[in-house]
Amino acid sequence: MKTTALTRAYRRRAPGEPRAIGYLYIAPALAVYAVFLLYPFGQSVWLSFVHWDGLSVATPAGLDNYRALFGDPALRAPFRHALLLLVFYSALPVAIGLLLAAVMSRVRVRGMTFFRTVLFLPQVLALIVVGVAWRSILAPDGLLNDALRAVGLGGLARPWLGDYTWALPAVGVIGTWVGTGLCMVLFLAGAQRIPRELYEAARMDGAGPLREFLAVTLPGLRPQIAVALTLTIVAGLRNFDLIYITTSGGPGNATSVPAYEVYHRAFETNQVGSAAAVGVALTALIFVLTVTVSRLVEGRRA
Repeated sequence: MKTTALTRAYRRRAPGEPRAIGYLYIAPALAVYAVFLLYPFGQSVWLSFVHWDGLSVATPAGLDNYRALFGDPALRAPFRHALLLLVFYSALPVAIGLLLAAVMSRVRVRGMTFFRTVLFLPQVLALIVVGVAWRSILAPDGLLNDALRAVGLGGLARPWLGDYTWALPAVGVIGTWVGTGLCMVLFLAGAQRIPRELYEAARMDGAGPLREFLAVTLPGLRPQIAVALTLTIVAGLRNFDLIYITTSGGPGNATSVPAYEVYHRAFETNQVGSAAAVGVALTALIFVLTVTVSRLVEGRRA
């Protein structure tokens, strides 16, 4: 008892407690984070409460810029488009990645390394390169329309990125192609950590491939699914490169998304306050969705 009391007293008096030392270690990173992220975000929040064209003196706007997010159809549409694109940027890549991981982990496929490399390749390429390549493929005289005409389906050919109905799904397909490889690699890595005994026990109980996937593989991949959903949701909502390169928000505003709308209003129409409000709202939306995914998928408090 006496030794324990002395030890506690020494720990209270000892300089450089582990917690204090830990703060010192992360202080440089926190300083960089504050200077390059928190301070600019604070500036954006301030700008969202003013009317400013980037040149003249700013005037107070109150909540006008935020009211416009709900009352102006031109500002509501980009958020609606972004939520629709999450089906292509997040839901489909995760579903396809799970399917591919389940098949590849159960069936021995020759050339597995080659398939993994090919499917993961879009993650290595710059999105600018991806956008330019797909813009050529989806052009009126591009590879896709040429292929449709070659097999007698020329009636389906259209200017995919210039069609009001098909432009947004066309951009979404590009996002699916980009995100599937990342999800597949994450799920394959997670599947390798699931004990083989669980699969053997499921098979002894007469479980088929589907039941085995639902009872063993899917629960075992919950952490990886949470990571994949978080990464793909953030990528989908921050999507700017592909929109800028392929459609520039067109035709009309059929493919405009919040990130592109920030650029458009700040640098093309000189509505800096409105652009800042869109950026702040987008940040809040990303935060809410990622926290929700963490709670629902991982089953814990974020």
